[in-house]
Amino acid sequence: MDIKGKIIQKLELQSGTSKAGNAWKKQEYVLETLDSYPKKVKFDFFGDRADQYPLEVGDVITLSYDIESREFNGRWYTDIRGFRAMKEDPNAAAAPAPYPPTAGEPAPAPEAGMPAPPPVDNTFDQAGAGDDLPF
Repeated sequence: MDIKGKIIQKLELQSGTSKAGNAWKKQEYVLETLDSYPKKVKFDFFGDRADQYPLEVGDVITLSYDIESREFNGRWYTDIRGFRAMKEDPNAAAAPAPYPPTAGEPAPAPEAGMPAPPPVDNTFDQAGAGDDLPF
């Protein structure tokens, strides 16, 4: 699954050694979605991914993640584990939406791979204009 948002908090790096003697580390972040009603989501990168994706507060990213739940002593805990983060380019401005052509102006050329829009009919039938009214 993917989610897009802005990093609003970088938590302290956690590390330790497992019972088997293996070293581990976990970096947690808080992301705020860019929706009309923003949501805050805490996620982490575990192991080598903690170093592979160094994120900072203010970065706008698209996060690919998995959700995992586990039971411990009769209680359930849920983790959002990130496996890839793609930073958005802050210098790339969003392309403005094209406006529909006005009368007498040609329509813009369609983008590669997109079908051409239907032609705009700007003619008006004066004789039948009143025939469509229900009264």
